[in-house]
Amino acid sequence: MNAFQWTLDARDGNARAGTFTTPHGVLKTPVFAPVGTQATVKSLTPAQVEELGAQMVLANTYHLFLRPGEALIAELGGLHEFMRWNKPILTDSGGFQVFSLTDTRKIDEDGVTFKSHIDGSMKRLSPEISIQIQEKLGADIIMAFDECAVPTDYEYSRLAMRRTHSWARRCLDAKRRDDQALFGIVQGGVFSDLRAESAREISEMGFPGHAIGGLSVGESKADMYCTITEVNRILPEDKPRYLMGVGTPEDLIEGVRRGVDIFDCVLPTRLARHNSAMTMRGRLNLMNAGFARDERPIDPDCGCYTCRQFSRAYLRHLVNAKEMLAATLLSIHNLYTLVHLTEQMRQAIVEGNFEQFAQNSLAQLGNKE
Repeated sequence: MNAFQWTLDARDGNARAGTFTTPHGVLKTPVFAPVGTQATVKSLTPAQVEELGAQMVLANTYHLFLRPGEALIAELGGLHEFMRWNKPILTDSGGFQVFSLTDTRKIDEDGVTFKSHIDGSMKRLSPEISIQIQEKLGADIIMAFDECAVPTDYEYSRLAMRRTHSWARRCLDAKRRDDQALFGIVQGGVFSDLRAESAREISEMGFPGHAIGGLSVGESKADMYCTITEVNRILPEDKPRYLMGVGTPEDLIEGVRRGVDIFDCVLPTRLARHNSAMTMRGRLNLMNAGFARDERPIDPDCGCYTCRQFSRAYLRHLVNAKEMLAATLLSIHNLYTLVHLTEQMRQAIVEGNFEQFAQNSLAQLGNKE
């Protein structure tokens, strides 16, 4: 029996509510996955991540390959046991991180040679190596090795897209484990003809799920939303769709509106480490002196642990005192905001009023505090 099953539970316009069954649990989509780059969601324990409602976390193949190494993680029982997270895990392929090393990597048709940012040693990743690493890590969802190009450079986007397609086939050929779902990645920059070609070709390869890569890397919001629309017109309806690395409240709403099911992003915890709180009325900078005597929670409508227990005044004190607890409490709140938003969108889709929910939420985000 197939360990992975996708069911479309409801739809409202292009917005979809689905169920994706994995060996480590069921994902109810739309879903936002906190990023645990180095087998940890920064500043939080797995219990805290679970308590805020996360269904899945993402880990980073590139970083775990460099440290502590996939062989050690496999020896210690795989990623679920290593990080003590018994729900679904997704690992990226390492492609985005490698291609962000613009000054220290060399690309050829077989793969990429790059310099480790940790010790300067030369390393090699290819489609086959990436799959081997991800199989040893043991995540439920793994990603094909792709090339992420500068989104506004047509010729580079075309060449990177063609290489991505070739590497996707090699990833399929290299895959051995049946208890992992390998997703293909659509590339092509912001160019509709390339994205359409990539969506068609990746769709025809038979992946159990598909990802939209190469967005939220400097292009305009209009280009990003247009690209999502064009790609999802082509991607098959009967498989989950994952928008990689996108994580503001408005982007999640616009993504679901266009048929996206799965999201991840480092933004919530990164903002928390820089003293910022996400709310459905915009961001708050907790360094602001105006919060010094503010007894309100970050968001009076939020049900997270931070908002149930602590005032803006206390959080501002922690920030000014440079206490580690500030990052923990703000991370809990920021992640809860996005996890809860996807839960609300799912409910709105099931009830058939998603578009009204989206319009109201976007209007609220426009009325910043």
